[in-house]
Amino acid sequence: TRFGLSTGRRLGGAVVRNRVRRRLREALRVMAPSFQPGWDVLIIARPAIVDTDHDALVEALHRTLVRGGVVEGATG
Repeated sequence: TRFGLSTGRRLGGAVVRNRVRRRLREALRVMAPSFQPGWDVLIIARPAIVDTDHDALVEALHRTLVRGGVVEGATG
């Protein structure tokens, strides 16, 4: 499974965009063992992610990946 991260200039300057990418990569790293093989996923970061805490970020990302079928487990 491969992931692409898109962080546009609407998020803020380069420092903010890089921080968002690091936070997303860390959240994905924690969930990596449960990924279904063979997916190509593009994650487009929205401005609300800048002020979101880590737990909320992981929960939202997990919920989205389960709905998309990328993470094994219950769908919904």
